[in-house]
Amino acid sequence: MAKRDFYEVLGVGKSADEKELKSAYRKLAKQFHPDANPGDKTAEAKFKEISEAYEVLKDPQKKAAYDRFGHQAFEGGMGGGRGPGGGAGFGPEFNSSMSDIFEDLFGDFMGAGGQRGGGGRRGRGGSGASRGADLRYNMEINLTEAYTGKTAQIRVPSSVTCEQCSGSGAKPGSSPKTCGTCGGQGAVRSQSGFFTVERTCPTCQGRGQVISDPCNNCGGQGRVTKERTLSVNIPAGVEDGTRIRLANEGEAGLRGGPSGDLYIFLSVRPHEFFQRDGADLFCKVPVSMTTAAMGGEIEVPTIDGKKARVTVPEGTQTGKQFRLKSKGMPVLRSSQAGDMYIQVAVETPVNLTRRQRELLKEFEKEARNNSPESEGFFAKAKAFWDGFSS
Repeated sequence: MAKRDFYEVLGVGKSADEKELKSAYRKLAKQFHPDANPGDKTAEAKFKEISEAYEVLKDPQKKAAYDRFGHQAFEGGMGGGRGPGGGAGFGPEFNSSMSDIFEDLFGDFMGAGGQRGGGGRRGRGGSGASRGADLRYNMEINLTEAYTGKTAQIRVPSSVTCEQCSGSGAKPGSSPKTCGTCGGQGAVRSQSGFFTVERTCPTCQGRGQVISDPCNNCGGQGRVTKERTLSVNIPAGVEDGTRIRLANEGEAGLRGGPSGDLYIFLSVRPHEFFQRDGADLFCKVPVSMTTAAMGGEIEVPTIDGKKARVTVPEGTQTGKQFRLKSKGMPVLRSSQAGDMYIQVAVETPVNLTRRQRELLKEFEKEARNNSPESEGFFAKAKAFWDGFSS
């Protein structure tokens, strides 16, 4: 039976790029995988077919050869032996290529030792070292500190490299030995059907080495817990939730591996005067009824600790905003700054004296067309009520 075109097998065109090929294979592999279709020989054959197609097309050199010569490029010694019945063979070479395929497809989701998460893959056959974990430190600052920036000293308890064994984990004078179970590879393989399944070595936990005589100070880990004092530079303009990364200041790596990173998460405390929106600041300022009615000047605080004078025009209403240009927060890593907005709140006098009441009553008698918003509202309300009564 003639073999189908590899592009047809994966359902893609000849112009398909690496991303399209991977996506097509991933979809088909999940559909026809033997584990999802136990005992289904047709699905098993289909899975072999799509795996062979992807193994060729994902490799630029093999793909180029296939585009030029077709299936003949891999016959007669050009691309591996032929299996029974004229099909491609599924021997050790196939198992190796399948391991590469699944690593390409799913390896980027897996961390060291097969655990999901970040930190990268653990190298095999090396020194047994692995990268240290990233650490998080929560820091609270006030709005003024976010405006000016600051240098802060923090104390962080974390794992550091053991000085006695220099991070090797082995007692001074000795050294780690190659794991006898995996031969230093960090993984062991077992055959399952036509698959070779690779698992983390249970003896060395994927490190490739074992320590028979561990360091007394760190117990073979190559690191000890210690509190460190670090200096953190907080730039001007940081916002609530800003994250600062200190490279290699996280947990020390296992057995001499590279250190992780330390992440400083900032939270900014609410201010008694100012509310922040990005780089802009808002300040609600109470204004007396007489100042709002007749006009005048008020002094308001600014975030830099100074004062600003604002002219309040005659007839100012509650909610009126005044903009002070460039009096807001600095924009992070920029020479620009936001603005400050003063929002007026006209204050109604309380605890009136008898004389004050008399004066207000006199004013009310004399007031004509002094409250346009009130007059407009109640005129509309009257029309609304009249509509219901009619």
